[in-house]
Amino acid sequence: MRLSETGLSQQDIKDMAKRYMIETYERYDFIAEHAEGMYIYDPEGNAYLDFYGGIAVNNAGNCNPKVIAAVRDQVGDIMHTFNYPYTIPQVLLAKKICDIAGFDKVFFQNSGTEANEVAIKLARKYGIDHFGPHKFEILSALNSFHGRTFGALAATGQPGSLAQDGFGSMTPGFAYAEFNNLDDFAAKITENTVAIMIEPVQGEGGVNPATPEFIEGLRALCDEKGLLLIFDEVQTGWGRTGTIFAWQGYGVEPDIFTMAKGLGGGVPIGAMATKDPIAESLTVGTHGSTFGGSPMCTAAALAEVGEIVDRDLAGHAKEVGAYMIEKGNSLPHIKESRGRGLLVGFEFDGSVKAVDIKHAALDRGLLVTAIGDSIIRCIPPLIVTTKQVDEAISILTDAVNSVAGSTD
Repeated sequence: MRLSETGLSQQDIKDMAKRYMIETYERYDFIAEHAEGMYIYDPEGNAYLDFYGGIAVNNAGNCNPKVIAAVRDQVGDIMHTFNYPYTIPQVLLAKKICDIAGFDKVFFQNSGTEANEVAIKLARKYGIDHFGPHKFEILSALNSFHGRTFGALAATGQPGSLAQDGFGSMTPGFAYAEFNNLDDFAAKITENTVAIMIEPVQGEGGVNPATPEFIEGLRALCDEKGLLLIFDEVQTGWGRTGTIFAWQGYGVEPDIFTMAKGLGGGVPIGAMATKDPIAESLTVGTHGSTFGGSPMCTAAALAEVGEIVDRDLAGHAKEVGAYMIEKGNSLPHIKESRGRGLLVGFEFDGSVKAVDIKHAALDRGLLVTAIGDSIIRCIPPLIVTTKQVDEAISILTDAVNSVAGSTD
């Protein structure tokens, strides 16, 4: 919907949002009216270079034409039905995911946190089915982020954070160990542990890639102890880190992994994938979803996945991401430029604040996100060019200098 169709002003929209919506987001002071490719436009036609990507969602570009066409075609047939009849795009997408990943079964959800919820439920059910009622605890990493529903939130290793504080006791059955510290994970395993759950690259935690030794060590540790290994690929999946799934880049296969964000190209969809012997623990009535795997969303995802695979956007992300990380080292006040593929973090020294850099970049037409006091995260669509990376680095350089000048 365009603003001109409403008879309202931009300020009217902003005022109505404050009046009628529960605002838990720190709003950017502009209206995103339409988008295309690497850009988002406001009602006045101002273009914003999008290095936010809908938070790692629009991997094949904003409003990808093939995704739009797939949605339009599907809504003319059937938008939604319950999950008792078969629907064609849902089954085709399940097969495509399994073929690409080399896995056996998929369960569809509506979001990343829901995908992680079903992964948690499956691991607990599997443990209780096979080893007894004590075998349901999951070990995850400190500084992780797995979602905002209570199971996924309890798996999130951020005790005392805003996400967890003030909601009472977290769901029991979770413990935390230090990311990239295999000895700490080994020490935290008990007779009640059924699974280890990690992000191959911590996104919300500050763009922290796992080391190959850590990932390989977790696989060996799980094999030794008879535990399930769960990878949360909600942010890292579908080409983001330079391979279709991040675990493929490490050469280590999990027992269960989750996905969302980049799977749908802009529509709400999540999924959990696993192997047959584990999937058998989810039987009729043990889990379900009204909207999970809807015809419209799975049709969109089929088109998005097709674009990612056919255009080798994972390979592109690997190449351009390496270029971006290298260029990031030239930023003023930079402490470290890091990441994997096009999940990139710029950590600055204590003289400038990330949130100030974010807003200064917005004023100059660049969309990025801030994590904590010092980190700028860049997660652009995977179609980004090196020329656009150069433009983003130039804008960030100007933004950092302006912030540093204002604090001198």
